[in-house]
Amino acid sequence: MASGFFALFDDIAVLMDDVAAMSKVATRKTAGILADDLAVNADKASGFVSSRELPVLWKIAKGSFLNKLIILPVAFLLSAFLPAAIVPILLIGGIYLAYEGAEKIFEFLFHRNEVKGSSKVTEMTEAEALEHEKKKVKSAIIVDFILSVEIIIIALGTVVEEPITIQIAVVTVVAILATVGVYGLVALLVRMDDLGYKLIAAANDKAGVSKGIGTALVKTLPVIVRGLAVVGTLAMILVAGGIFVHNIHFLHDLVHALPTILGEFIIGLVVGFVSLFIVKIFLKIRGTKEQPESNSMHRA
Repeated sequence: MASGFFALFDDIAVLMDDVAAMSKVATRKTAGILADDLAVNADKASGFVSSRELPVLWKIAKGSFLNKLIILPVAFLLSAFLPAAIVPILLIGGIYLAYEGAEKIFEFLFHRNEVKGSSKVTEMTEAEALEHEKKKVKSAIIVDFILSVEIIIIALGTVVEEPITIQIAVVTVVAILATVGVYGLVALLVRMDDLGYKLIAAANDKAGVSKGIGTALVKTLPVIVRGLAVVGTLAMILVAGGIFVHNIHFLHDLVHALPTILGEFIIGLVVGFVSLFIVKIFLKIRGTKEQPESNSMHRA
């Protein structure tokens, strides 16, 4: 009885060792997309008044956990019973990411002043600010869902030959680490200025290390946020390009002579602007159809 009990503990210890070792491998393979996830979500979680930053981030983090709860069982079921569906799902997610990135570039190039004017949350009414917050949280959760699918599929690919118990344990660990790590770092980033102001206040207007560090944190945060906005846009395009290059042989052969990052960026950019063009044409056609209907209603 006692020997069986200790044998069970030994089996559990061996299993945990295997899970830990494979989790390290899976985490290394998903490190690039985790960095992309950080950049994208830092951009999505910024741009709010100070008192709303952490509540908004908490909403996005809860949405991220819910995303993982939805994706994990579906990924395991697909891996077991319908593995052919995984690639099309990734490609659909890649189109969305490329579209998001291309739309940001388009808005920056052609509607920069409008974007700047619309981003001043402090000048909005309370109702407008809440609506802006709601839209940004929803957008962040959707992007997180797509990136989470990519993270989980990559992690699953590292243990696909292992027993199902190992697969579940390893991929779940990676999913939890991804959420906690990414949103923990985002929370630190968006609160940098508050820490800086506290250090400045603690210095009592006296020059010193505390005041210097505090001033540096306050001045650095806007630069980091703007930088992360750029990195986030590039990240979405690169992740999208990577999905297409790694899953469509024709595209892989088309850019194989180029450096990997350049080839993925070009493919992601092309897919993004093609999808953006299609969406804009669709919206224009729909708007043209709705306008005559509206005019006929006015005449009646």
